[in-house]
Amino acid sequence: MNDLACDVLIIGAGPAGLAAARAAAQSGQSVLVLDDNLRPGGQIWRDGPNVALPSLAQQFRQEVGALNNVTLLNGVKIIAQCGPQKILYEDEVGSGVVDYQALILCCGARELLLPFPGWTLPGVTGAGGLQAQIKQGLSIKGERVAIAGSGPLLLAVAASVVKAGGEVVMLAEQAPAARLAAFAGGLWRWPVKLRQSFSLFNRHYRPDSYVLEASGGPRLTAIRMQKGRREVTLECDRLACGFGLVANIELAMLLGCRIQNDAVDVDPHQQTSQPQVYAAGECTGIGGSELALAEGAIAGYAATGNLMQVQALTTQRDKWRQFAGAVARTFVLNPVLKTLATPETLLCRCEDVPLHQLSGSADWTAAKLSSRCGMGACQGKICAAAARHLFDWSLPAPRIPLTPARAATLARLGGGESEG
Repeated sequence: MNDLACDVLIIGAGPAGLAAARAAAQSGQSVLVLDDNLRPGGQIWRDGPNVALPSLAQQFRQEVGALNNVTLLNGVKIIAQCGPQKILYEDEVGSGVVDYQALILCCGARELLLPFPGWTLPGVTGAGGLQAQIKQGLSIKGERVAIAGSGPLLLAVAASVVKAGGEVVMLAEQAPAARLAAFAGGLWRWPVKLRQSFSLFNRHYRPDSYVLEASGGPRLTAIRMQKGRREVTLECDRLACGFGLVANIELAMLLGCRIQNDAVDVDPHQQTSQPQVYAAGECTGIGGSELALAEGAIAGYAATGNLMQVQALTTQRDKWRQFAGAVARTFVLNPVLKTLATPETLLCRCEDVPLHQLSGSADWTAAKLSSRCGMGACQGKICAAAARHLFDWSLPAPRIPLTPARAATLARLGGGESEG
């Protein structure tokens, strides 16, 4: 057992979490950061053998690492709330309870993956998933890679593929050309994003395009796709496919925080509906690293009573919230994407549950009761999000444990401790 106590507990060490830690530390209070990755940075600043971290990421890591009143624990999973202002966690050697005075949720987001025939073939991954694999050392030199789905992440993934020696043979964006043109025409309001768009330009970028089917065996060999009004078949070795991001809000829901538009609802000080619980970054709405840094700093200052600094950052936050809104409007998903999967297409890859086993269910809870959907290693993080999009179901209530845990860890939830 490794029980801990702190003034400010931060969940997540991505840009929002690091910014929150740096800001909160200025108060002199004790700050503890728990993160599930082996190194700080989250998904966007993910470290690895094939990574040259941006200078800003290095700066935040160095500054936070040098603070005497900040402790960062990596490789940690959050299991449950186990009493008022107490969080149960687990690492590779054991478990512990953190007793905190203020909590800042910087839980980030995950990719939305939508099923289509062949999406479970070896060689087919999420877009961000492929980028993470490349950063961790995956060799793709000389491989033909197709990238498809929606959102600015696709361009960043394409750049990672090219840098790693792969060949991008298709960059398919489902959003229509008119919306993309309007978005590009407004980028002058965010000069850093305008410059970034030029550096990420890829000649294989195609609007109004999406994958219909992946084929091959035992590995992916080709994709059939809709390219504008034409249907084409393209040979490739890998397909990276992602349809935007889904906020990680399970812990916030467990704590009783109000949820709005599938994200944690916060006030101007980044405070949630629960006393002493704040939230920042992608879990409050998908907005990118610039917004996450501003929100994280505001949350860190607000949680420690430094409201003067909060006021100084609101203009910066509002500017990046406007950008986030423009992105959200541009990359709204085409309803046709809900029709790609056949009744036999697997929805839950962990437990091999085909789509037709869920089609008569009223909601996610009913689907789990009638099948093993969501019972596997990911605990529904992939298939539940996909099912919600396909069937327009409401948000399912999270259950304890939030992630698979050891029996010894779960035993600590007994003895009358609250589940939330």
